[in-house]
Amino acid sequence: MTLLEVLITIVILAIGLLGLAGLQSRLQSSEMEAYQRTQALILLDDMSSRIATNRVNAADYETGATTPLGGTAACPTTSDTQQQIDAGEWCNALKGAGERQGASNVGAMVGGRGCVESLGSGEFLITVAWQGMTPLSAPPASVACGQNLYNGATGSACTGDLCRRTVTTIVRIGDLES
Repeated sequence: MTLLEVLITIVILAIGLLGLAGLQSRLQSSEMEAYQRTQALILLDDMSSRIATNRVNAADYETGATTPLGGTAACPTTSDTQQQIDAGEWCNALKGAGERQGASNVGAMVGGRGCVESLGSGEFLITVAWQGMTPLSAPPASVACGQNLYNGATGSACTGDLCRRTVTTIVRIGDLES
């Protein structure tokens, strides 16, 4: 009888430890998601500040949703204007150049991309998109930056943009002449 009680105790303890290991795994995934969102918000604020600072040339910052900076695209290297300098620096930041581990950039989100879209009347939609760790819900269709660029291989849970994460903000440039 005592051996049976010990066996049942060991089984219950093993199930509890397996649950604890699963919880730890989920916590690490959540921690990575939070880190990436924080980095995306920092980069979103960075570009908002750059556009607001160079407000006379704000229209030059437009990339559109189909040609985002970052990701696998080459970063601009020209430095004739402040906008070109800003675009190159933001692109490198989206690729994680702020922190390196060996030969790899690790200072930003996985697959970070950034878009600046004109909404007209001096308004610009700035979006940062990246690869999430697990599938959730897809961003709204109105947020086109990085759309369909974060789907996994056939059979993956990351289909239909379920692993694409985005943060957006609107920068308004006032018309001080009227």
